[in-house]
This record gives sequence, structure tokens and C-alpha cells, in this order.
Amino acid sequence: MSDAHNEHESAIKTPKQLVAAVIGFFAVVIIGIVLLVQYVTTDKLTGRGSNSQEPDEIAARLAPVADNGFTLKDVSGPKVLQTGEAIYTSTCAACHGSGAAGAPKFGDAGAWGARIAQGFDTLVKHANEGLRAMPAKGGNPELADVEIARAVAYMGNAAGAKFKEPEAPAAAEAK
Repeated sequence: MSDAHNEHESAIKTPKQLVAAVIGFFAVVIIGIVLLVQYVTTDKLTGRGSNSQEPDEIAARLAPVADNGFTLKDVSGPKVLQTGEAIYTSTCAACHGSGAAGAPKFGDAGAWGARIAQGFDTLVKHANEGLRAMPAKGGNPELADVEIARAVAYMGNAAGAKFKEPEAPAAAEAK
């Protein structure tokens, strides 16, 4: 009979090799854990030797999150009318910048030509009331009619129209 099924070969042949392999395994695991902890905690820790207790550092930690980059608006004060370019950037550019949903692209004279031929008042009416996929006032109901007219003039003029940007109603009465 063959003794092939009884043959057992291993890299570890003596108990001394087994102990060395176990100790080596644990050393690799411990080194891996130490390196992982060091990788995870690479942020500068606060405490002794840092400036974490300086008044400006404490104030920065205690400052409300809402103070970071937000401007508060006084809703009870008079409305400050924006320019046509500001309205385009904040509201209109989402669709007219890319041509989404069939919107004529900003500055594309070919796409705007037929619309400009309809006249400024018709364009303002369509912008205020909405047309096809465009919602009324571009989806921003807080915009004043004058701001919509300014945005229409800005976009039309970029495509070759000669529209005059409307003035604020109060400024027109002061003349």
C-alpha cells in the first residue's frame, strides 16, 4: 500500500519554529494596530503645549455655526433691488447657463433672436408668469417685477438685444 495519504509536510517542523511563528504573527498584528491608530489620530491633539486655551481659539469653538458665511437679511427693512446680472447668477443661470429643459442659453443670439423679436414687454410677461418648463419668476417668488425685468434685459442684451435695464420704481418717481 501507498503511504501517500499519511504524508504531512509543513513549513514548521519543530516546536521552536512554531513558537517563533506565533510570536512573529503577534508582532505583525501589534505593529499593524499601532500603525492604524497612528493613521487615525493624525489630527493635532489639544492640550499642554498647544494654543487651545487662547481666547481667540475658545471664541472660535464657541461661535455659532450660522455665523460662518451667512448674511442675515432684515425682512422688515426696505427691499434692496438686485441687478440683472445678480438675478441671472442666483436664479436664471441654473437653466439658461446650460440650456436645461429647452431654455435658450445665455448669450446664444440664434436661440434668443425670435424671443427678442417678440419685444421686451412680452419677454418680461413670460418671465413673470412662466412659460413651458420655466416656472413663474424662474422659481423664485421673492423677486420683484423690476428685478425680473432687469434679468430679462441682461440676458437679452447678452444675446444682441438693445434693452434698457429698468430703474427701480422709487428712483423713477424721484426724477
